[in-house]
Amino acid sequence: MSNLLYFIIGFFVLLVIGIAAYLLTARKYQSSSTVANSYDQWTLDGILEFYWGEHIHLGHYGSPPRRKDFLAAKSDFVHEMVKWGGLDKLPHGTTVLDVGCGIGGSSRILARDYGFAVTGITISPIQVKRAQELTPQGLNAQFAVDDAMALSFPNASFDVVWSIEAGPHMPDKTVFARELMRVLKPGGVLVVADWNQRDDRQKPLNFWEKPVMRQLLDQWSHPAFSSIEGFSELLAGTELVEGEVITADWTQETLPSWFDSIWQGVARPEGLVRFGLSGFVKSVREVPTLLLMRLAFGAGLCRFGMFRAVRANSRTELMDRNFANQNPSSSCPSPSAANCTTTQTRPGFSGGSKTL
Repeated sequence: MSNLLYFIIGFFVLLVIGIAAYLLTARKYQSSSTVANSYDQWTLDGILEFYWGEHIHLGHYGSPPRRKDFLAAKSDFVHEMVKWGGLDKLPHGTTVLDVGCGIGGSSRILARDYGFAVTGITISPIQVKRAQELTPQGLNAQFAVDDAMALSFPNASFDVVWSIEAGPHMPDKTVFARELMRVLKPGGVLVVADWNQRDDRQKPLNFWEKPVMRQLLDQWSHPAFSSIEGFSELLAGTELVEGEVITADWTQETLPSWFDSIWQGVARPEGLVRFGLSGFVKSVREVPTLLLMRLAFGAGLCRFGMFRAVRANSRTELMDRNFANQNPSSSCPSPSAANCTTTQTRPGFSGGSKTL
């Protein structure tokens, strides 16, 4: 048997072992604890921070996209999101809740460059510790462990609620949408950037998209992706939104991030020395998921969604207005008016917490 044949057989044996190991060691979502544990581990070893910097999110490469330094593109994303959301027009001292703050990269920019008073929250205690270590003394940014599915803050606590790429970790998107809007002050602004699935109510996933999406969920502790349309409906369904939910698709602006994230391992080989063989193996293990992400976003299975919503003046006012619109002949000024009996039938809202 020739050496070439031995090489081919050996290659395929290693390939099969590698694929089996990749599938068997998936980090499936089980609870908020699995998300916290995953981020604790990614933060403790320092590999993710070494290659991705302070911003554990995609970069913004312009429209049309142009070549850009990977870490600079991530910082640019924050500034682009600020401008898109109209936050650059807000005064110093504006209070901001950064939901899913990671190690605080975005929070520090919001506090340093825009003068905002920022509170960053994450489910990972290790991320909070690292965010505090990276934040200079005197910068108006603080960090705490909190669960976005049950925020510990009272109603109407913040002028702005900000979130980047946290939604896929949320098991119930309806609850997530309600919590984001609940802690906003009347007139406050919600700005969210997220990974989204194509709306499968309009075009169901086909034979190859289903297993790809399954891996995108299982490998990085995601219970489900919503669609841009679906999450927009869930925000509107809270009945706390004034006017319309504004959305945008930033898939093309962020698409180069996936290949750039892989290229970091090639362009910065010092990471192999710094983290050793185990770090190299752990880094290589993420490459298939990064490639699947690039495939999904490039082929239209996934989209990068932007969301902006303004909190209505009060829930009571908004519900009264909705009632009046649905019952124009009613003689009651509001459902709660004294000596007035009304029957209100509210339309049902369809929206799941799985694939919207």
